[in-house]
Amino acid sequence: MVESRIYMKNQKVFAGIILLGFGFYFYLSQNHLELFKEYITWPSLFIIVGIAFLVQGYSGKNYEAILPGVIFTGFGLHFHVVHKLSIWPNNMGIFLLIISLGFLLQYQKTRNGLFQGMLFLIISIILLFYDKVIGTLGLLQNRVNTIWKYSPVALIVIGVILLFKKK
Repeated sequence: MVESRIYMKNQKVFAGIILLGFGFYFYLSQNHLELFKEYITWPSLFIIVGIAFLVQGYSGKNYEAILPGVIFTGFGLHFHVVHKLSIWPNNMGIFLLIISLGFLLQYQKTRNGLFQGMLFLIISIILLFYDKVIGTLGLLQNRVNTIWKYSPVALIVIGVILLFKKK
């Protein structure tokens, strides 16, 4: 009985934030306010949904909502700043970094997801800094390119091993 009340409260908080956020979004969109013009775009809707998940996750103690909250908020922020900040990376690494942050924040509350968070973090760092590492290594470029060429096969093999390995 108590669990169902908590669940219903969590759903009301999530729905309330979604309705408030979308209401403000559409109000600003319809009234063409210059101050908010550049923020009335589809990435803002991602941020609204993400914030709703994060509030549900942290205030409603529904910690499984943290991961989608970070993903939606992070992707929305990424799409807002990617063309505004020249130093902001625009490759797959940034998406994996956002996902890893979500797993790590969820791990902080649930003690689940550390492996996934660290795995995505390592892959994102490799992707974000690949060009700089290759440029720095110079002499080893042929070897690194060979490793990079076959890395998808290695990832597939490791994935199959993890799927079928007995505990």
